[in-house]
Amino acid sequence: MKFATYIRQGAARLAVVDGDALIDLSDASPDAPSDLRQALLAGIDLHALAGAVLRSDAPRLSLAKAEFAPLLPEPGKIVCLGLNYYDHAKESGREKPDYPWFFYRGASSLLAHGKEALRPKVSERFDYEAELAVVIGTRGKHVSQDAALDLVFGYTCFNDMSVRDYQKRTPQWTIGKNFDATGGFGPVLVTADTLPAGASGLPIQCRVNGRIMQDANTEDMIWSVAETISLLTECLTLEPGDVIVMGTPAGVGQSRTPPAWMKAGDRVEVEIGDIGVLVNTIVDEV
Repeated sequence: MKFATYIRQGAARLAVVDGDALIDLSDASPDAPSDLRQALLAGIDLHALAGAVLRSDAPRLSLAKAEFAPLLPEPGKIVCLGLNYYDHAKESGREKPDYPWFFYRGASSLLAHGKEALRPKVSERFDYEAELAVVIGTRGKHVSQDAALDLVFGYTCFNDMSVRDYQKRTPQWTIGKNFDATGGFGPVLVTADTLPAGASGLPIQCRVNGRIMQDANTEDMIWSVAETISLLTECLTLEPGDVIVMGTPAGVGQSRTPPAWMKAGDRVEVEIGDIGVLVNTIVDEV
């Protein structure tokens, strides 16, 4: 099952995907929340609700013509991993870290599918990072690896676009990862029950203007989704609507010779097998 968040009359609304169409959940069920996080926090059985909506005669909207919002416009925590693919750690000149390199993103950095990503006026070192994102559906603390995947509602695509010179100004990466409109997020969420456990074994690519820049598989992650959830819940409570962004494989722009920085006009695609394709175009901040 797939869900999306789209814009109608200036407001973000939650929809279920039906082939090449969207069905607004609130159109079919007026009491349904229009926000994915609120639906998850309320404990609504979205599988059952979406199943009923798909069987209904509610109006269908063209998926191709939809204006998307970030999948969760106001998520809870956004926890990201750095250096979580063996080949990316190697190209960055580091061995496997002893513990995941966690950092946070804020909601103001998020960007919907089809929207323009801002190359900031203060830097030309603007880089792409194709990543798998995990959306938490169930609250958990001190969760074992065996039970960790029970917390996951679904998966989507993320482009952790990074301003490299700002990222490297401090030992913590947060500042280089939180420029406005740099976190591509979407376009659809695929529920966990329709994918391999932990979304492992899926091809993941980043393409810039059609050129393949990153080409890997989610099974190459150092810390799996289950292990990451278990480690995080040693420290904090994961809550419905939280997001975990699982790191990027080799091939980033800063590691190329010469570096391949993104520029205005570039079309950047992140594709993860069985999940979808996230597309953003780069523009210069004014």
